[in-house]
Amino acid sequence: MKVDFLLRFSTQFGQTLSISGNIPALGNHLLSDALKMEYLNEEFWHASIDLDGTPISSIRYYYIYQTDKGEVIKEAEQDRVISFEKKGPEEVHLVDTWNDAGAFENAFYTAPFKNVLLEKSNYPKIKRLNNYTHIFKVKAPLLHREECVCLIGDGDSLNRWSTEKPILLQKSEDWWTTRIDLKNAAFPCAYKYGVYNFKKDTFVQFEDGKNRILYVPASVDALTVIHDGFVHLPNNTWKGAGVAIPVFSLKSATSFGVGEFNDLKLLVDWAANAGLKLIQLLPVNDTWSTGTNEDSYPYASISAFALHPIYCNLQKVAGKKYSSHIKSLVKKQKQLNNLPHLDYEKVMYFKISALRELYQLQGNEFFEEKEYQDFFTANQHWLVPYAAFCYWRDRYKTADFSSWKTNAVYNEAEIKKISSRKSKCFKNIAFYYFLQYHLHLQLKEATAYAHKKGIVLKGDLPIGVARNSCDAWTAPQLFNLDQQAGAPPDDFAVRGQNWSFPTYNWQKMEETNFEWWQKRFLQMSYYFDAFRIDHILGFFRIWSIPLSAVEGIMGVFQPAMPVELQELSERGIWFDYDRYCKPFLTDDILYQLFGEQTEFVTETFLNKNSLGRYDFKEPFDTQRKVEDYFLQNGENENLKKGLFEALSNVVFFEQKDSGKRAYHFRISLEATSSFQQLDEGQKDKLKERYINYFYRRQDELWKKEGWRKLPFLKSSTDMLICGEDLGMVPDCVPEVMKRLGILSLEIQRMPKNAHTQFFHPAHAPYLSVITPSTHDMSTIRGWWEENRDTTQTFYNTVLEEQGQAPYYCDAWINRAIVLQHLYSPAMWSIFQLQDLLGMNDSLRRKNPQEERINQPADPKHYWKYRMHLYLEDLLQEKEFTNEIKDYIHHSGRNL
Repeated sequence: MKVDFLLRFSTQFGQTLSISGNIPALGNHLLSDALKMEYLNEEFWHASIDLDGTPISSIRYYYIYQTDKGEVIKEAEQDRVISFEKKGPEEVHLVDTWNDAGAFENAFYTAPFKNVLLEKSNYPKIKRLNNYTHIFKVKAPLLHREECVCLIGDGDSLNRWSTEKPILLQKSEDWWTTRIDLKNAAFPCAYKYGVYNFKKDTFVQFEDGKNRILYVPASVDALTVIHDGFVHLPNNTWKGAGVAIPVFSLKSATSFGVGEFNDLKLLVDWAANAGLKLIQLLPVNDTWSTGTNEDSYPYASISAFALHPIYCNLQKVAGKKYSSHIKSLVKKQKQLNNLPHLDYEKVMYFKISALRELYQLQGNEFFEEKEYQDFFTANQHWLVPYAAFCYWRDRYKTADFSSWKTNAVYNEAEIKKISSRKSKCFKNIAFYYFLQYHLHLQLKEATAYAHKKGIVLKGDLPIGVARNSCDAWTAPQLFNLDQQAGAPPDDFAVRGQNWSFPTYNWQKMEETNFEWWQKRFLQMSYYFDAFRIDHILGFFRIWSIPLSAVEGIMGVFQPAMPVELQELSERGIWFDYDRYCKPFLTDDILYQLFGEQTEFVTETFLNKNSLGRYDFKEPFDTQRKVEDYFLQNGENENLKKGLFEALSNVVFFEQKDSGKRAYHFRISLEATSSFQQLDEGQKDKLKERYINYFYRRQDELWKKEGWRKLPFLKSSTDMLICGEDLGMVPDCVPEVMKRLGILSLEIQRMPKNAHTQFFHPAHAPYLSVITPSTHDMSTIRGWWEENRDTTQTFYNTVLEEQGQAPYYCDAWINRAIVLQHLYSPAMWSIFQLQDLLGMNDSLRRKNPQEERINQPADPKHYWKYRMHLYLEDLLQEKEFTNEIKDYIHHSGRNL
């Protein structure tokens, strides 16, 4: 049997196409062995294979496009399947349409839409022809409940363009399909798809655009299958609204001083009543590392797979049988629950104590449960090493595995030994199986409940994992443990951010086909329909800070092409290593930094050199050494910050492993006194190279890095993906995200256009999430009070109000901002719960400063925000809830 492939695709010189699939002739899914296609004409590319003697029941295939720059791009279609009967045709012609990953229709074939959000219908069963020459297949994601796709075209076989009796297509999985006998038709044959109301037996409309043309005629013993892509309809009409809140911030009458997975059901009830379709959460992974409030930071997970024990509901674990064993905690539960914020340490202490007691009572029982055994089998690849990690952490009172007396280096055989049921350690280790099993059950139950109510859950994928994590312990080769991930300076953190996570060794990850990421996505998909990629810029380049530094400002982008000495010389830049690469410290600079403490600083931390400037003494020549000094001798925050700034007063950081004299510019160079004290000629030349280095030089490299990772990762999950693309965004990032169909994040007070002060929601792209604030920012009300000049400008230009802006954010102002976002063309408008409550004078919190969740500039920030209302009370606020529902309805969302 011969199989012909015809692909509609318009290319330019130097671009090529190929086909990959599940059979040897198509390379068995190895891209390097994919079948090359040939240019046929301006409309089609062609390839063919001969399957004579090859027993094949079906072919699953997809197309690959290689640009003239060598970028390899896989199409978004993953459901091209051709099945063969025993006595099939001698020839099969496949006429296909390239499915561009950036087509917004693809979003509707992701988990939230397929499984929850789009209407289901009992489509009419269409009698299928036994004798046919062509199969037509097309996608139409946004039809109404009583609608189906129909087909009309030239000749008798296609009903001569009659809308009274069109050919109705049958829904099969994602495709609308029909079989047609065209052996008597004239070719080329024109046709068009339309929409038909099968309840009213009426034709609704034709698709937009020109007629489609079929060139492949019918012939004896030949079958033509046409994959026609998407019906040409305005498929960007679906819009939804959602609410964002961390699980730990929820409050119910039954929760234990912290939000729990069980509380999500109450939030779902309220969201459903309000017409919301999505609940967005912060990461829910285990961060239990130090046993202190530092563990409240939800992005420092000790496991990319394990859920946090703090979210476990004790009553659900105890059940009726063991409920008496937690009755003694009722008083403590109410006490912690009535606090205005989360007391992380106390909640963890009482919860873990109670859970250990319940485990002692139930241990032997739960091991025998079939559901537990299935859970263990599916998750043991991460669960066993995680439980062992927690056991050693508890034993040695630290998650810093490098300091453990034993097992500092992961040994799979040793872990298998101590995790066996015969081991003396087993009971302690299995406690974490027990914990994770119940957490899994509770979050799965909340997810299922949300789906029944027509609501999807959106998770959050942290860009990194904690340095002292199970992942770094079990697979250190996947991480650069000598580096720290962070973010460069911005308006919210002028000295940058240091997250302390190790950076990823992408080369090692790629060698394993990104297996760690695939497993991570699979784990998330158990509970979430969509997710936000925290700091998606990290997939293009990461801000990498050496372990010797404390502040983010000491970092450089990796990967990045450094500036070489020869390049500086060619541009007439005089180079002095000591002047540019060591802290530039003069008497005047030191006095500006330290004032009356200058003499103490010079005597304690510095040596004067032969040039009359100062060098740091060896015990203090890095920020980490300075930090250690103050930890041992008592904190003096102002002095420490001054020394940090002095150490960062350089022009270049040397790249010592390049084998060449190569350097990276220190970011925010113009703000340094080192740069300011150069002559104007040197300044101009350095500034020109600085701008080139950060804004032009790296673009192709970073674009290549994004294409290297993101397409593969996106294709390995059917969850809807949104990228947090904020900060210092290279030009290649929005381009790659758009071409991959990854939703962007748009924030009114953080415009991506450097020439505007505010982003207007009306200008949001369809494939985006728009929000007035995130957990890293102040709420609408908090922001309104931060800068009077900014508020006034916003009031007059964005809200288009006249006169002087109110000093405080009145409820009507908050409401106006929310409504702007609801009427945006963006697919999703998502609001922090605080911003929705801010529309109501009686429900909003009195002090908006207490509503903020995170302070990115503070690396020691304690994440403790909780709702000031109980969810049960919020459910009783029917007038407020109906008000939100009306706003959502009139804005055209969820229609």
